[in-house]
Amino acid sequence: MQRILAAALLAATCSAPAFADDALKAAIGGSHRSADNVKRDAYRHPYETLTFFGIRPEMTVVELSPGGGWYTEILAPYLRERGKLVAAGATPESKAANVAKAGERFKQKLDANSAVFGKVQLGAFEPGNGVFNYGAKGSADMVLTFRNVHNWMEPGDARLKGVLKSVYDTLKPGGVFGVVEHRLPAGKTQDPTASSGYLHEAYVIRMAEAAGFRLAAKSEVNANPKDMADHQGGVWALPPTYANKEVDREKYAAIGESDRMTLKFVKP
Repeated sequence: MQRILAAALLAATCSAPAFADDALKAAIGGSHRSADNVKRDAYRHPYETLTFFGIRPEMTVVELSPGGGWYTEILAPYLRERGKLVAAGATPESKAANVAKAGERFKQKLDANSAVFGKVQLGAFEPGNGVFNYGAKGSADMVLTFRNVHNWMEPGDARLKGVLKSVYDTLKPGGVFGVVEHRLPAGKTQDPTASSGYLHEAYVIRMAEAAGFRLAAKSEVNANPKDMADHQGGVWALPPTYANKEVDREKYAAIGESDRMTLKFVKP
């Protein structure tokens, strides 16, 4: 009976939100977003993904490893007036030259549009260097990361364990950890270093639960059954990267972006 009730709760949580978040729709539809980023909406489903995680405009949200700021373009205006966004990744102050360079590029993006990004707080997040400076313990309502977990792998799982502990500590009780990641079919062997960019969904869940999280729900909103995760060059063969340049480009374009797990964890 307990198993049936748990399954029913999981299914209910995966359903569409009972309200329309017009502010989120406005942020996604804003003219500030780059045209190239908007093209990815068809694969990344930002509205459905963020509402699945339960985001609200008054929350304090941490975005781990924002990269070029694809989701930052949506989160920043959405949280600007009532909430708070901490973009935790590379910073210009990093002691590692390559990380500092990436941090400077990201900061320039924010500085170029203060009307949208002026209230974004920068946090330092460098798992490879043991840097997790993006919020006091129990300070965040939500921590989000998109297509990054594979970057935190190393033999023995030590780096990923460190990341998960930092996320757990930063969240308030009841806080949400939202994860989108490239999904490796269960029948394929996972490389301990995730060199292909793909991970087993069961592995990500197991690691998060070992860190103390509870899996609240799963969604297939970012699933892509065309992706078999068997590409030369790994996930980066697919759009938008096209790591193999013109080799089989039409084939990869027809597949689209990767098959992805979308997982909602909660800190008890």
